[in-house]
Amino acid sequence: MPASVFLSSSGTHSLRYLFMGASHPDLGLPSFVALSYVDEHLFVCYDHESQKAKPRGPWLQKEEDEFWVRMTQSLKGWDHMFIIDLWTIMDNHSRGQGSHILQVILGCEFLVEDNKTRSFWKYGYDGQDYLTFHPDTMNWTAVQPEAQATKQEWEMNKIQAKQHRAYLERDCPKQLQRYLEIGSEILNKKVPPLVRVSRHITDEGVITLRCQPQNFSPVNITLSWLWDGKQLTQGTELGDIHPSGDGTFQIWMTVAITPGEEQRYACQVEHPGLDQPLIMTWEHHPLTVTLATGITTGIIVSIIITTIAVIIWKKRKVSRGLRRNYIQNKGE
Repeated sequence: MPASVFLSSSGTHSLRYLFMGASHPDLGLPSFVALSYVDEHLFVCYDHESQKAKPRGPWLQKEEDEFWVRMTQSLKGWDHMFIIDLWTIMDNHSRGQGSHILQVILGCEFLVEDNKTRSFWKYGYDGQDYLTFHPDTMNWTAVQPEAQATKQEWEMNKIQAKQHRAYLERDCPKQLQRYLEIGSEILNKKVPPLVRVSRHITDEGVITLRCQPQNFSPVNITLSWLWDGKQLTQGTELGDIHPSGDGTFQIWMTVAITPGEEQRYACQVEHPGLDQPLIMTWEHHPLTVTLATGITTGIIVSIIITTIAVIIWKKRKVSRGLRRNYIQNKGE
């Protein structure tokens, strides 16, 4: 089967908040950090130290100051609640002493096909799933036995449970719809990937081909390695998808090959921005090999000396210009 990466699809839109913090931030971990995503796009970040919401999505850069004031106040509220929840869990946990980390993911998804919304609210403690909230019943599921005490305590607070449900079922979908309207141009934009196939030799002497699609959006993409036109299921490795910082994404996939059979392998890429699957092979450039192994040391040294001479000449030219301007300004 080909390797696929789907964080969202054309039939689903989502608003997610990721919260993370440590009980002892003096160990190098933050006391609270919030990241907000619409679909796979990071659009807001906030931390306890700055206490300020900062835009991370190009489609929100032009929003008025009032928008960011409201966003900051909202995340300050999440910040306060997060710290209370962390210490509540620590007090109820059998191993509450020492430094601990709490992670929260909450938000909602809009399903375009049936016009329905579903929500989620989960807690992780020290790297393990811990508690899950169910808005329909306003109850919690204790994923870990140690979470039972916190589950019981939170289920007794009916007012807080109603607030959680109101946010997930009413406020979150409204926010998602608003953000989708603001960022529709970028969120719906389809940018086809730029694909490069390169050849590498590991420290152990294993030869691999690396397929790297870059600068694509949306995030859903399918990669597969072909050998004589047939899809490979073994000997491949798929990397994690990463944002490029400009609203696009990048990913890589490698395959271990037999020396001399490079041309029998091809990388197949499928993406909504492509009219048809893109098939790329490694291109062997003899000139690159010659430059790497065949050029004499004398020529290389000559190139280096010439380059250094040009850099020195440019620096001296700039320096003389600066001195001339300084003397003229001083004389005036």
